[in-house]
Amino acid sequence: MTPTNHQTRWYATGTAIVAGIAAIKLAVHLYADHNYGYFVDELYYIACARHLDWGYVDHPPMIALITKIAISLFGVSLPAIRLFPSLAGAAKVFLTGWTARELGGGRFAQALAALAALVAPGFLGMDAILSMNSFEPLLWTGCALVLIRMIKTGNSKLWVWFGVFAGLGLETKHSMLIFGAGLVLGLLFTPQRRLLFSSWIWIGGLLAFLIFLPNLLWNIQHHFPFLELQENIRRSGRNVDLTPLSFFGQEIVTLLPLTLPVWLAGLWHYLFTKEGEPYRALGWAWVFTAAVIVTLNPRVYYLWPAFPILMAAGGVRWEIRLASARWDWLKVSYPILMIALAIVAAPFAVPVLPAETYIRYAKALHFEQPRIENHKLGPLPQIYADQFGWEEMVATVARAFNSLPPDVRAKTAIFGQNYGQAGAIDLFGEKYGLPKAICGHQNYYLWGPRDYTGESVLVMEGRRDVLEAQFTYVDKVARVEHPYSMPYEHFDVFYCRGLKQPLKDLWPKVKNWN
Repeated sequence: MTPTNHQTRWYATGTAIVAGIAAIKLAVHLYADHNYGYFVDELYYIACARHLDWGYVDHPPMIALITKIAISLFGVSLPAIRLFPSLAGAAKVFLTGWTARELGGGRFAQALAALAALVAPGFLGMDAILSMNSFEPLLWTGCALVLIRMIKTGNSKLWVWFGVFAGLGLETKHSMLIFGAGLVLGLLFTPQRRLLFSSWIWIGGLLAFLIFLPNLLWNIQHHFPFLELQENIRRSGRNVDLTPLSFFGQEIVTLLPLTLPVWLAGLWHYLFTKEGEPYRALGWAWVFTAAVIVTLNPRVYYLWPAFPILMAAGGVRWEIRLASARWDWLKVSYPILMIALAIVAAPFAVPVLPAETYIRYAKALHFEQPRIENHKLGPLPQIYADQFGWEEMVATVARAFNSLPPDVRAKTAIFGQNYGQAGAIDLFGEKYGLPKAICGHQNYYLWGPRDYTGESVLVMEGRRDVLEAQFTYVDKVARVEHPYSMPYEHFDVFYCRGLKQPLKDLWPKVKNWN
C-alpha cells in the first residue's frame, strides 16, 4: 500500500527519528566507555556499593544501589559499570524528543530537540562515566513531563507519579529539591496554580517524602554530613569561582554553542509566547533553578539537568518559526552544522581518541577545557586525567607491601589520602594480595580504621614531617607517578611503624570531608 499525504512510514515518524538519535548516543558510549580507565569517582562508587547504606557523606544512596546492581549482574569491568549511565544518556535524548511531542511539536521539533541533547558535549561527557549526574536529568525531565500531562489533561491524579519521580530524584541527588520547588513555584505564578489545590498533591508529596525518608533519617543520625561537606568545600576554595556571566558562558560552551538558539528559544517559548503559555510554569521553574544554583557558587554541570526541557520547547518554537517552505533549507542545514561541530568537539567530551592523539588534537585546536576545580593540570583535562594511573599506583604500593615479612604484612594497614586512592586499592588490590584500604576521606571515614592498631602502616601521599610526629619510624619506600594522571596523584609512599597513640583515638583527626 502506498502511503497517502496523511500517512508516514513508521521509520519516518518523529518517535522513530528520536529513537534513532538516542541509539546513536548509546552507540557512541558503548564504543568509547572502555577506552581509558576507571574515573576516580567510579572507584569510590564501587566501594560504596560494597557498603550499601541509606546515605553517604557526599551523596544519597541511589548511585551506590545502581552500582551494586551493575556489578552483581555484569561484574566490575568498565563496560559493565558504565552500561547503565550509557542507557540513561540514551533515555535522556529520547525523553527530550518525547517532551517536545507532548508540548505539541511535530517531527522536526522532536528531532531538533533530541539532536540538541545528543550533540551537547556536557551531556556526552556526563554519560561517559558512572555518576549520579547521568540519572538526575531523567528524574527532572520525568517530573516536567508529568506536569505537562497534568496541564494538558487536568488529571491531578498524576501528582502520584510526580511524587515518585521527585522522591527517586532526592535519593539520587539532593538538588532535586531545587527543581521540584521551582516547578511548584512556577505553578503559583501562572493560572495552572489550580493544580495545586487538588488533594492528590498531598498524596504525591507524601510519596516523595516516604521515598526520601530513609536518607533523611540517615542524615539526621549522622548530623547532616552533606551540609558540613559543602561548607568545607566553600571554605577551602576548591571549586573554581564563577561569576553569573562566566557561568552561563561555560553553559553555552559545554552544551555546544550551536544549541544556544535551541534552548534559548525554548525559554522564550515558555515565558513569552501564546503557544507556550499553558506551560509557563516550566519556564519559571528553570529561571528559579538557575538563580538558586548560580547563587550557590556552582559547578557548571549543576544546571545541566534542567536543559532538556528547554531543548524540547526550543524544538517546538523553531518548528513554528520555520513552518514556511522557504525555510526548509535551514531545517536541513542547521542540524547538519550542529552535527559537524559536535564531531569536532566530541573528543573533548568522550574518550574516542587515544591519549597521545587527544593531546595533539587539543593543541592543534588550541582548546583548553573549562576547569571545575582549582587543581594543577597535566597534559590531559581533569575528566580524562582522573582515569589514568590507578592500577599502576596499586602495583607500586603492592611491591612495597609484599616486601614486608609475612607476619608484618598481616597487621599492616594501607592508608589513602582520598577516596580515589583507597578505592583503587580496594578494587585492584585483591590480585596483588593487598588488604582493603583505610582512609579519612568522605564515607571512608565512617567505615573506620577496621581492626588496625597503627603499629604498621603504608601511607600514600604522606608528608615526612607530619608522619615523623605521629610514628616512631618513617621510611620512604616508593614513588607513584603516571605521565597522564593528575599531578596531585604523583606522590611518595611511606612505611611507618609505631603509631604514638592508638589508631582509634587518632581517627577523628584524619576526617577529611572536602
